[in-house]
Amino acid sequence: MRFDTPLVHGTLIKRYKRFLSDIRLDDGSVVVAHCTNSGSMKTCIEEGAEVYLSPAKDPKRKTKFTWEMIKLNGQWVGINTSHPNRIAYEAIVNKEIVQLNNYEHVQREVKTGNSRIDIMAQNKEETCFIEVKNVTMKDGDYARFPDAVTTRGKKHLEELIQLKKEGIRAVMLYVIQRSDVSIFAPAHDIDPNYANALKEAYAAGVEIIPVQVKVSPEEIFIERELPFDLDA
Repeated sequence: MRFDTPLVHGTLIKRYKRFLSDIRLDDGSVVVAHCTNSGSMKTCIEEGAEVYLSPAKDPKRKTKFTWEMIKLNGQWVGINTSHPNRIAYEAIVNKEIVQLNNYEHVQREVKTGNSRIDIMAQNKEETCFIEVKNVTMKDGDYARFPDAVTTRGKKHLEELIQLKKEGIRAVMLYVIQRSDVSIFAPAHDIDPNYANALKEAYAAGVEIIPVQVKVSPEEIFIERELPFDLDA
């Protein structure tokens, strides 16, 4: 995924009210940027750290910028939660994820049951539903999800289990927007209900695919698949 317009560089002053952040631009001016991440952003906040913003396309929008990434430990961490679906969609279309590289038709936001699943992929033999989650939390070498309690995420897992029972391929795809981790695991301490639901889903045949992306001010692309440990 390439950024459509050049990003604007600055430093983080603070994040507040979940969806707002104060950013000091390189010219010294301070702007309010929209933060798409509604979670705690645990391990993603460091006041004074370098950040990049994208200019808002809608001139009527109150916040003129969207916060895209922050530099932590010398590496860029993507914090825009609206990107993983697009990253996953483009990667599946371009056959960049080995386990999902045999589909001819790929569609976003497909309604099934009581939920809307992020991606549906099809070939002549099968249909596959893929739910995508954004991962930014770091715990040592582990990337963990979620960073806040998510009843909606648990509901999506239950929907994937039901699809699997109906004989449909179901995949939980985690897009990890940081390069300083090497394994994925659920955050048992933050949301044990989600962690247990993920284990149940895996036992029921739902596939788990964690992919790590490389984040830069020019583009975000899938770098590699990571192993996972549901008990860690």
